[in-house]
Amino acid sequence: MENLKVIAFDADDTLWVNEPYFQATEKKFCALLEDYLPHHTVSQELFKIEMQNLALYGYGAKAFMLSMIETVLHVTNNTFNPFIIKKTIEYGKELLNQPIELLDGVADVLEALKGKYRLVVATKGDLLDQERKLMKSGLEYYFHHIEIMSDKKEKDYQKLLRHLDVQPSEFLMIGNSLKSDVLPVLELGGWGVHIPYHTTWAHEQIEVTVDNPRFMQLNTAIDLLPHLLH
Repeated sequence: MENLKVIAFDADDTLWVNEPYFQATEKKFCALLEDYLPHHTVSQELFKIEMQNLALYGYGAKAFMLSMIETVLHVTNNTFNPFIIKKTIEYGKELLNQPIELLDGVADVLEALKGKYRLVVATKGDLLDQERKLMKSGLEYYFHHIEIMSDKKEKDYQKLLRHLDVQPSEFLMIGNSLKSDVLPVLELGGWGVHIPYHTTWAHEQIEVTVDNPRFMQLNTAIDLLPHLLH
C-alpha cells in the first residue's frame, strides 16, 4: 500500500453505531402490528417492501419510515388506523434523532492518519440525515471530502475516484459491508479493508470468500494503524 493517497471510510457501523437503532425501531414497529400478524411475518413484509422501494427511495431512515408506513397499509389491508400511523411516524423521527455513538478507536485512528493521507467519508444514505450525523459526530474536521452516495457499485466508486483525481491503486476503502464497501473497490483495482460489525442489515449480508492481495479483514479500526503508518 506504499502508493496510497486516499483512505475512505464508510460511516454507518464503521465510524458510528447505526444498525442496532434500526433493529430496535423495527422490533417496536412489529410489536405495533402484532394484532394483525406475528412479529417475524411483519418483519418479512417490511423487508420485502423496503427492497421494492430501494430504487425509488434509496437508503436511510426516511426511506425506512416510508416503507414502514406502506407496510402498515399492507398488513392491515388498508384499514386506516391513525394511532398506528402516528406511532410509526414517531418511531421514524426517533430513529432520525438518535445520538451518535462512535465506535471504539475511530477518533484515535483519524487523528493518527490526518495529514498523512487524504481522508474521505464515502457513505450511502439520505443527504440531510448523513450530514446531520457527521456534524453530531464531531469528526467532520478530519475529512478532506464527504461523499453521500446513492449507491455503492463500481460506477459510483469510479465517479468518486475521478472527483478525487486518484487511481484505484491509490485508494483504500474501509467498511463493515463486503458487498458495498469492499468488493466493488477491489474489482476496480483499489484496496479494501473489511471491519465486520456484530449486526448487519440483511440487504448487505453476503457469503463470499475474498482471495485478493489488496484485501484485509481486521477486527477494529485501531488494527489499521500498523498497516498504514510507517
